[in-house]
Amino acid sequence: MNGIINFFKPKGMTSHDAVGLLRKTLKTKKIGHTGTLDPNASGVLPLCIGKGTRIAEYLLDSDKEYIGELTLGYRTDTQDIDGKIISSSNKIVSEEDIINAMSRYIGDVSQLPPMYSALKHKGKKLYELAREGKTIERTPRNIRIYEQKVLNIEDCRKIIFYTKCSRGTYIRTLCDDIGMDLGTYGYMSYLLRVGAGRFKIENAYSIEHIRTLDLEEISKIIVPMDKALDHLEEFIVPEELYSKLINGVMLHFNLIDEIKVNKLLRVYCKNIFIGIGKISRIDSQFYLKMDKVLII
Repeated sequence: MNGIINFFKPKGMTSHDAVGLLRKTLKTKKIGHTGTLDPNASGVLPLCIGKGTRIAEYLLDSDKEYIGELTLGYRTDTQDIDGKIISSSNKIVSEEDIINAMSRYIGDVSQLPPMYSALKHKGKKLYELAREGKTIERTPRNIRIYEQKVLNIEDCRKIIFYTKCSRGTYIRTLCDDIGMDLGTYGYMSYLLRVGAGRFKIENAYSIEHIRTLDLEEISKIIVPMDKALDHLEEFIVPEELYSKLINGVMLHFNLIDEIKVNKLLRVYCKNIFIGIGKISRIDSQFYLKMDKVLII
């Protein structure tokens, strides 16, 4: 088995736990994830199986999609529902103010990573330091929010929203920032990841369902490596170069579409997915060098 399973992670399970659970279920050690999903969030968590673990790095940068709930009036130390309330406000804001505030968080945004995160400081995770009562100076990071929509507002206190964003975006920090921007407080009271790149929630599988499948049925829900990488353009190499290609030899080409230069590509030969390669231009000549040979 080699590829990606679109796993539905339930709330309360860590991404590490999800990997361990699937290892036991599929009876294979070679399983990894493509970036953590908060334990208090549920939803899409693509898990790499077998040789699929070798393409995890190419999936890390995929855009993410969420449906979340922002509750106004309170601020917690973890910026989510599991934290301790540290501030509160009775201020009531209008629906118009809420919509306007959320619309300001579209595009390039500077975000300060929360202390309760898996980022590391001198080899120790920030949330471990936070639990010790320590606060470490952090550097704001640039993220991008492509789309944000208010889906429902209840009593001007609870806001259901949809967000499509870049890798590294903390939705609970977004909720905290919007609460402060509104002149009150806010925390993330619910989070569901509905998309991670090509993987969508409507095609995700729970551990309960996976346990009912035999090996043949499991193989049908595993997304092949090249399909998981369909955000990369494909490049077809002539059959006579097959032997050199699979042995990692740099190949020369006379004419290459400029669009494909200096980009990672899905490389095929003899109708077989070979792996990931990149075309470089050296002294007006074009060369293909394999980044990873993944042929099974």
